[in-house]
Amino acid sequence: MMTVKPIMMKGDGSMSECKLDHSVEDVHKKLTEQAPFLPSARVEQLQALFQTELSQERLNQWFHLLKKYDLASPEERLKREEQMDLLLG
Repeated sequence: MMTVKPIMMKGDGSMSECKLDHSVEDVHKKLTEQAPFLPSARVEQLQALFQTELSQERLNQWFHLLKKYDLASPEERLKREEQMDLLLG
């Protein structure tokens, strides 16, 4: 049976397919790298969330929302924050 990979937004607004599964450790490392660029309340939310068991799909989504957050434009950061809110909701 083939696993469907989530589709992720690229920085230019186009979509790409995620070809890798990211581990909990990958996501924790990415959060640590990007924490200085995220609102502190968001970092606290995510640290608590990542202590719970997340599906592979969710881990991949979180990894890609955090990836290169520091390099994202203000508009892209806002989009990512909205996607984070949806995932937390």
